[in-house]
Amino acid sequence: MADSPYLVVGLGNPGPKYAANRHNVGFMVADLLAERISDRLGSAASWTRNARARAEVFEGRLSMGGPRVILVKPLTYMNLAGQSAGPLAVFFKVPNAQVIAVHDELDLPYGVLRLKSGGGEGGHNGLKSLTKALGGRDYLRLRFGIGRPPGRMDPAAFVLQDFSTAERTELPLFTELAADAVEQLITDGLTTAQNAHHKR
Repeated sequence: MADSPYLVVGLGNPGPKYAANRHNVGFMVADLLAERISDRLGSAASWTRNARARAEVFEGRLSMGGPRVILVKPLTYMNLAGQSAGPLAVFFKVPNAQVIAVHDELDLPYGVLRLKSGGGEGGHNGLKSLTKALGGRDYLRLRFGIGRPPGRMDPAAFVLQDFSTAERTELPLFTELAADAVEQLITDGLTTAQNAHHKR
């Protein structure tokens, strides 16, 4: 469906308690994309709350006359994110091939980005929920590396911690690169975006 919008689902947990957590990089990238789109089109970034889908939604275009993009921040908490994204994909008539999940990835070093289509969920409950809601794994993903927890620390506790002081110094750069990757994925396709962003 060439005329369908792209649905970019930032995975994370709602509320100030979780805002700076490693698990919330999806929300951070979605917020940055909304700011970029607003700046280009000369308007303030405006998220609207969709009560039926239990999500914050931002609609826009990457550029004047460019691809239409629907940004989504589920308000269901991570483990039920598909309950927000699934109905929105149906409402906006978005095929799975134009759904992009942006999520944290324990199995990549901090700041490393990887793009892919399909594949397993790797124990990520947000992806599991999204796969169930979309009826398949054939959607796009941007994996944002957060690294492994130190020592024997529980990964579930690690992802719900805020980024360290040292990590926070690099976080603005890494979220900018992640937003670049999403934009190139939409405009140039998966292979070109992978070639550009898999060098690090």
